[in-house]
Amino acid sequence: MMTQSDLDLKETALKEDLKFYFMNPCEKYRARGQIPWKLALQILKILMVTTQLVFFGLSNQLVVSFKEENTVAFKHLFLKGYSGTDEDDYSCSIYTQQDAYDSIFYVINQYRNLKNISLGTLGYEHEESGLKICKQQYKRGTMLPSNDTLNIDVSTETECILLKPKELTGKKAELKLNSSFFNLEFYRLIEVEISFKLKGIALQTIHARELPDCYAFQNTITFNNRAHSGKIKVYFGSDTEIQECKDWHIFNSVLQKNTQYILVFDGFVILSCLASLILCTRSVVLAWRLQKRFVHFFLEKHKRRVCYADRLEFLNGWYVLVIISDVMTIIGSILKMEIKAKNLTSYDVCSILLGTSTLFVWVGVIRYLGYFQTYNVLILTMQASLPKVLRFCCCAGMIYLGYTFCGWIVLGPYHEKFEDLNTVAECLFSLVNGDDMFATFAQIQEKSSLVWMFSRLYLYSFISLFIYMILSLFIALITDSYDTIKKYQQSGFPATDLHEFLKDHSSAGYRKDRTSFPLICCCRRQQSDDNLILIN
Repeated sequence: MMTQSDLDLKETALKEDLKFYFMNPCEKYRARGQIPWKLALQILKILMVTTQLVFFGLSNQLVVSFKEENTVAFKHLFLKGYSGTDEDDYSCSIYTQQDAYDSIFYVINQYRNLKNISLGTLGYEHEESGLKICKQQYKRGTMLPSNDTLNIDVSTETECILLKPKELTGKKAELKLNSSFFNLEFYRLIEVEISFKLKGIALQTIHARELPDCYAFQNTITFNNRAHSGKIKVYFGSDTEIQECKDWHIFNSVLQKNTQYILVFDGFVILSCLASLILCTRSVVLAWRLQKRFVHFFLEKHKRRVCYADRLEFLNGWYVLVIISDVMTIIGSILKMEIKAKNLTSYDVCSILLGTSTLFVWVGVIRYLGYFQTYNVLILTMQASLPKVLRFCCCAGMIYLGYTFCGWIVLGPYHEKFEDLNTVAECLFSLVNGDDMFATFAQIQEKSSLVWMFSRLYLYSFISLFIYMILSLFIALITDSYDTIKKYQQSGFPATDLHEFLKDHSSAGYRKDRTSFPLICCCRRQQSDDNLILIN
């Protein structure tokens, strides 16, 4: 059994360690002279990570713009009569049999003369590749609409033909183009798909002092006749793949030196994030050990367990956020270095990692603003209102889903904003925020009087319910939490076991008068404000 004196010594040491753990960086420096390395490192990391993100964002913009401009160029090159603007989710449409034949042969001729007509750095994939044309149709059948007679086998068959670049320039080209394959029976025809692959090189990156990328464009043109409505929709799809250039020589040392400088900078970012990761992980481990000491001592002295809320005080969510951010930044920086060296082409994955990590880094700044009473109100209000807001959103979400499904099934055929579930959800969310209300009312087609009347009842009820009731209650929950926090700041926060344990302990023994300390610690907080801030 531990004597009373040993227990008192253990309690004093534990209180001192707990008091020191819950101090802010400036108080730790004044108490023990501990330099706030994590604070300084986080400030440095914010600057470096943001700079890195800006450089990568400018590079990624060149990649995206090159893809989009090539897609537009392909539509103008291979789609006959393309106006420059897509009609809907498809690029254009045709209405006669002659237009269908002309559009198909137009693609073939443009592909054959690509090198002579294209303004870009485009070429065929290789000589064995070519233009693949496939037609899908019902196996057999007859149709006499005038007699309301239909005899058709719904099983389908697919027939394909490959036109290589060499064959298109020789005498065999006329034989293939005049073959029976191109005799289309439109009453049986389901779709015609033309696919081909092209290669290209982006030279615009040279002007940004970056090494160029090589691209592979897998293009697909689909003539969709599934509806057999007299209108064939023409779809154009282009899947772009960035590939490593197999053999390149740049006769300018500025590009390679610029690449080396950026790689060195990325290396420093990785080192700073690695140091931050180690320091924050160490703090989380020490906090976990300190929690175990406190739980064991409290059970030993008071014969009861510490509540779950007090245990969570030792879990610093900001450190967890920084650790996640550091891991994502390190992985993203490694990918960025490989992309810069032209060994990888995962631009999208890298941009997601770097963008999310930078978001977390800037959100982490709120932790240091929370040491001041004025800024801490925002953080405490968010913490207090979050559980109630989540429960409220679950209930409101059920109503929202009900309106989403109802709008899709009823208004979908008559309104372009209700054509699919995703679009309906986005449209309703815009209405909740008061956006595009009149256009949503005005665009409903008056082809059915019953549906038109239902649409008015549907939209008026949704807007009235969500804006005037649900949204107001949502704001009231946050306002109520804010008022509660302001009241606690005036009368004191509810005391927990951990608060009571540290209440009578004085930290005077820690404080030492120092003539010099880091500039960031010059903003001394009044000791009377200590009870206004939650422990963690």
